Amino acid sequence: MNYKPHIAVIGAGIAGLSCATTLQQADITVSLFDKSRSPGGRMSTRRGVSQNKDGGADNKYDWQCDHGAPYFTAHHPDFQAEISRWCEAGVAALWMPEVNVLGDAAATCHNLDAPRYVGTPKMTSPAQFLARAVALKLQTTIQQIESQTDGWRLQSAEHGWLNDCFDVVILAIPAPQAVPLLLQPKPVWAALAATAKMRGCWTLMLQFATRVALPFDVGCVSQGPLAWIARDRSKPGREGAESWVLHASAAWSATHLEDDTATVAALLVQAFIELGGPAPQTWTAHRWRYAHAEPGLDKVYVWDGANEIGLCGDWLNAGAAGGSVESAWQSGRHLAQQVQQSFAASCGARPY
Repeated sequence: MNYKPHIAVIGAGIAGLSCATTLQQADITVSLFDKSRSPGGRMSTRRGVSQNKDGGADNKYDWQCDHGAPYFTAHHPDFQAEISRWCEAGVAALWMPEVNVLGDAAATCHNLDAPRYVGTPKMTSPAQFLARAVALKLQTTIQQIESQTDGWRLQSAEHGWLNDCFDVVILAIPAPQAVPLLLQPKPVWAALAATAKMRGCWTLMLQFATRVALPFDVGCVSQGPLAWIARDRSKPGREGAESWVLHASAAWSATHLEDDTATVAALLVQAFIELGGPAPQTWTAHRWRYAHAEPGLDKVYVWDGANEIGLCGDWLNAGAAGGSVESAWQSGRHLAQQVQQSFAASCGARPY
């Protein structure tokens, strides 16, 4: 390929990272944008400082929790190979917790028998590993995309219209965030994204001075507000204080999505206590507005070669489990391969 295109990928979650790195490996220049302070999307880790006995703060982080995706599994050989690469690089490892299915939760807990993997020493590590290969611009919130005669232009909240012009723009962000960007250039796709059903999730991170004496590391729950609880230190590579993460159910989170954090924390802590856990020393709450995609679209990705714009993400490739790290990775990878094919087919006719 004599001509070297420049592609903008908006969103540095696993779908965007998979797409960007696959394109980069094909010698295509990629600029990756994300509004957050670090890559990874819902493959996230929160760190914090506990209060010591004198009431002062320690000088370093002493607890952490993976408060987004709790783990990931691999079914397709391509993603199994990718996880092997992550494990060899030391950024992922097999997690073998003691799991307790509470009540009749087996019907709602997916992949109970599949090997579980986590990022090491934190869930964000695979994303940071992938991000090393691409030009990543963080804290850049893309608010508008516009197709001009010389290519795609992007406007960000922080920097206004960016100087670069791009041959292709790819949106790798949750469907509700994609809708306003697509309204002008691709109203049909905006309507498609508007049909995607995204479920929110309240997550509570609990910190303790000593090990919690529950006879399991993971609880898959079917009663009350909780769906999943896990001891973060049971994951490989974890250090620091005892921490547990609580994920509320989709139904409960939808009902309480706009509640204040103190109200949510009180209810989720009480549910944890009713399962046999103690009251925490401290807690931290996080609300994921777009935590899971409901099945329904099953498109894997969307691509318009004539206008050189594409969409990828787990909300397009949700499948029966409502989206996963694997489905996000596959969506981004398959779109990147489609883009490569489009460039290969048209490179002889491109007027550059």
